[in-house]
Amino acid sequence: MAATNGMLDPADTVMLLIDHQSGLFNTVRDVPIPDLRNYVIALAKTATLLDIPVITTASVPDGPNGPLIPEIDEHAPHAQYVPRTGQINAWDNPPFVEAIEKTGRKTLVIAGTLTSVCMAFPAVSAVEAGYKVYCVVDASGNWSKMATDTTIARVAQAGAIPTDTFAMVSELMRTWNRAEGSKFAAILSEHVCPEYKCLIESFGKAQNVVGKDPETNLDKYQ
Repeated sequence: MAATNGMLDPADTVMLLIDHQSGLFNTVRDVPIPDLRNYVIALAKTATLLDIPVITTASVPDGPNGPLIPEIDEHAPHAQYVPRTGQINAWDNPPFVEAIEKTGRKTLVIAGTLTSVCMAFPAVSAVEAGYKVYCVVDASGNWSKMATDTTIARVAQAGAIPTDTFAMVSELMRTWNRAEGSKFAAILSEHVCPEYKCLIESFGKAQNVVGKDPETNLDKYQ
């Protein structure tokens, strides 16, 4: 196995997408809802590209919290859904922990709504259970920025590693020198950083000009 240099090893990683539910999204104030959905899509697509197991769960999906957003199953069709029986902390649900254990992997990437509950509680519990845990904060929504700030402090003090979607996709990707490089670029430009799409379009146009000559012929005006 190649050295990871302290970075995430996709072959040892499980992605936990917890309680990204339509009802709970109505309580999110610290990140725009369209951005939150896009960041979750970016994680789902990345997991699919790299064959990373995805485990989802929802808190009372037949109640006001609502169902999981459909984009997760759409972009990570291999995701395993584990129902809960009322537990707020997903880690208190034995089948959820068992599903993680069955993967044999020891690194967890966690995102959830609400950040201070659905993401933070299982993150703290997973660290206690001996897992290496990364918390993707911007793919998790919360009811206030203050709540998110205090949550970042809490999970960091517990031993989890706060991160963001752009960093997570890049860390799992590791190198542009791979067959899926353009697909990773599409994930970043379509779901994380639209400005990056402008860069790609500009570069593509420049390459086209080099190969086919400029569309605008200024010589005739000189």
